[in-house]
Amino acid sequence: MQHERSHDSDTPDIRLSIRDLARYREPSAARSVFELIVTAVPFVLLWALIWVLFDAGYWIALLLAIPAAGLLVRLFMIQHDCGHGSFFRRRAANDWVGRAISVVTLTPYDFWRRSHAIHHASSGNLDQRGIGDIDTLTVREYLALSRWRQFVYRMYRHPLVMFGIGPAYVFIWRFRLPFTLMRAGWQPWLSTMATNAAIATLFGAMMWLVGAGSFLAVQLPITLLASSAGVWLFYVQHQFEDTVWEHGDDWTFQEAALHGSSHYVLPPVLRWFSANIGAHHIHHLASRIPFYRLPQVLRDHPQLAAIGRLTLLESFRCVRMVLWDESRRHLVSFTRVRARDAWPLQLKPQRNATAQASAGD
Repeated sequence: MQHERSHDSDTPDIRLSIRDLARYREPSAARSVFELIVTAVPFVLLWALIWVLFDAGYWIALLLAIPAAGLLVRLFMIQHDCGHGSFFRRRAANDWVGRAISVVTLTPYDFWRRSHAIHHASSGNLDQRGIGDIDTLTVREYLALSRWRQFVYRMYRHPLVMFGIGPAYVFIWRFRLPFTLMRAGWQPWLSTMATNAAIATLFGAMMWLVGAGSFLAVQLPITLLASSAGVWLFYVQHQFEDTVWEHGDDWTFQEAALHGSSHYVLPPVLRWFSANIGAHHIHHLASRIPFYRLPQVLRDHPQLAAIGRLTLLESFRCVRMVLWDESRRHLVSFTRVRARDAWPLQLKPQRNATAQASAGD
């Protein structure tokens, strides 16, 4: 039996809206090229300016790494749209632009596209966790773990790991091999190895041109800032208190897309740098809509704009939401779990393969 939620009454109207979203799917080649140029060219210019300004003081030059990182995030979002086939009409154009950008974002395009498709097909499904998402345990699963595995999960969820060490590890090291698709055939391996070769060629040429030390002094801060910002965006898009998780029999694509993804309302400047990815519930409903058409969808369908709304200030509370409470049907903090009297259920140890895999990853 599917659980009722306070927003279920909205769903019939939204289902009608989903059919209307098809008219927003057509990309404009001119607009896509424009968005690519106004992102890539300033990124290259800022990178060069940071290098040139080293003589004026490294820390002064390093301030420019912040907008450069924002542009790198935006490049990743363009690669993201290419992966969904929404940036250009032709698949070949999407794929080759995505592959070219992937060398700068350190994200192997074809491998990432495949794992991200799995994320879209299983987001919010408790029975299909583990690929393309952030490891999330239920309260029962967490309490069933040994103290050591609880400690590992708590460290994994710590903000310094989640938004500091973790992003650097993922983009610099983990993406060098197709870890989540190691036995999925030759394509993930070809994607990662070809991207690695292209990265080595580009970075090697840049080190020869400006010097290894200077290159790393410019590139590393940009990469680290951009990777942390990217993980933060992905985190708050699904890890918020009133998100939706269901077991397989109760899971539906529309419910997971609409109520399991947030509408992250950012200031205009941050909205531009993040390529409107804050309208994430719409993106999950219709992933073929180019990012530059998402604001029009919100204007034309105000009922969508009101769902899952999460402001920048409110989003900082999401860091504490780490476990899915199946009885109360929202994410909760470790503090709530320690307050045993607050739970309506008698929680018994109950291991399952998903909990063990998530905690041991």
